Amino acid sequence: MKHYDIIIIGGGLAGLTAAIHLANAGHGILVFEKEPYPHHKVCGEYVSNEVLPYLKSLGINLKDHKAVSIDTLKFSSVKGIVLETKLPLGGTGISRYVFDDLLYKRAVASGVSFIFEGVSSINFKTFVFKVVTVNNKQFTSRITIGAYGKRSSLDKHLKRNFINRKSSWLAVKSHYKLDSFPENQVGLHNFNGGYAGLSKTESGAINFCYLTSYKSFQREKDIERFNTRVVSKNAILKNFLNLAKPLFELPLTIAQISFHPKKPVEGHVLMCGDTAGLIHPLCGNGMAMAIHSAKIASERIDFFLKEKEPNRNKLEREYREEWSRTFKKRLWLGRQLQKLLLNPTVSHWGITLVAKQPWLLKQLIKNTHGQPIQ
Repeated sequence: MKHYDIIIIGGGLAGLTAAIHLANAGHGILVFEKEPYPHHKVCGEYVSNEVLPYLKSLGINLKDHKAVSIDTLKFSSVKGIVLETKLPLGGTGISRYVFDDLLYKRAVASGVSFIFEGVSSINFKTFVFKVVTVNNKQFTSRITIGAYGKRSSLDKHLKRNFINRKSSWLAVKSHYKLDSFPENQVGLHNFNGGYAGLSKTESGAINFCYLTSYKSFQREKDIERFNTRVVSKNAILKNFLNLAKPLFELPLTIAQISFHPKKPVEGHVLMCGDTAGLIHPLCGNGMAMAIHSAKIASERIDFFLKEKEPNRNKLEREYREEWSRTFKKRLWLGRQLQKLLLNPTVSHWGITLVAKQPWLLKQLIKNTHGQPIQ
């Protein structure tokens, strides 16, 4: 049974960032990821510039990989209200296909080990974690990080409270080609029962990703029909779908997305990224939050492992506290914004108010994003 300093379950943005950070600090790391790189994931593929300085400190410069600079937000409602504003910090457009792969290659170069296999259980006993894979391979570690995404069978294994609550959200993603789409713009467009994001990636492809409720989707039961009969009620989205050429054979989907509050520590496992808390996509900050949460966890873990007398209770308490200070307000505000946008009457009056007072939109953006991190 092989032992590591740290086992990370999930090789997305949070898991890979933590792996690089901790390997650079001299620790032995094993990452479990179900699927070999590169691969596409359902994601808005817009990362806030607040994390770019930190990524550079890890040796990752997104501009070296043709990432797109985005400085403008265009917002539209079903009833035709259109707002446009400059983003306070701006963002970067890059596909998860490229982003995850470059992080993976950096992690391998830093000495991180990978196993492309699912994990069935995590157990903590006598200061050691035992991690068992779906093929019954067993490994141990002093620290385990959960970075396996929005939901997993591990959530049931760890008896996390949110997993038994109803999750009625579905996300759909595909890439399209449309030469006339502005490179510097991210779009957020409301439709009945959901909202969609549009932004360019490093390849020139436009990422079209939307979130909708099951209630809204089930009336149509088919993505193409739903796009035609529901999504296209928004004039900007209708025009996009009519003109753009799909690049995927079929859209990617993910179901049962939960926005219910989660705990950042469960069963002594430190949770990062979406595993710790999922911000509503309309805030455009999920990728940056995943990376930032990995930084917070990595700094705490590095200190814990180098202490002469490590205190696990202190590690967990301080991570919970810092995670909550950094993200809890953003997550709460995201839930309120989603309630507003999905209520046709309230959203119409709210959007009308913002249209008359554009500074309100910038203030909302600032309150769901952070300051640049080193």
